[in-house]
Amino acid sequence: MAAGREITPSDAASTERLMTYWAHGEGALKIDWGAPGDYDRCLLELGKYVSSSIVHGLCANLHHRALGIWPATHAKMERDA
Repeated sequence: MAAGREITPSDAASTERLMTYWAHGEGALKIDWGAPGDYDRCLLELGKYVSSSIVHGLCANLHHRALGIWPATHAKMERDA
């Protein structure tokens, strides 16, 4: 959303398509959610397209959407395994 501009239904639909692509579609195959290093791969892949000020939050949200757990919880589970 641009400053001073409301989100349109078209904007929302485009955002949803991108989130689905990266969480469950072809983009998810590049990231390989659930495999070690998935969050770092997300940062590398999406960092090509979005600013560094939002990429961490975006990847955290995508991780949660793809796996149902937050990256920190996932990392703790891997450490404790």
